[in-house]
Amino acid sequence: MAGGTITRADLSEAVYQEVGLSRNESADLVESVLNEISDALVRGEMVKLSSFGSFSVREKGERIGRNPKTGEEVPILPRRVLVFRASHVLKNRINDTLSRAGHEVSH
Repeated sequence: MAGGTITRADLSEAVYQEVGLSRNESADLVESVLNEISDALVRGEMVKLSSFGSFSVREKGERIGRNPKTGEEVPILPRRVLVFRASHVLKNRINDTLSRAGHEVSH
């Protein structure tokens, strides 16, 4: 499903199919996991998921930006940004899939 989007409902359905919980229990489980991740990030904690990647929050200081239309300098206020770093395992899986797809197309 290249270019598709996986939703909460899709994740819940996958849990339902794979784990055998009811659909409601599966949806609750997915929601609990996402809430735990979100709550940890709000507290400024790093979330590491082995073989997947890590999420962290970075503090960005105030800086001067430029309005691309007018060229006018504009202050960009301090803010927190979410950063995701994919694990090497995930990167390799993505690239292996890409290289296999490339070989199938070229033959």
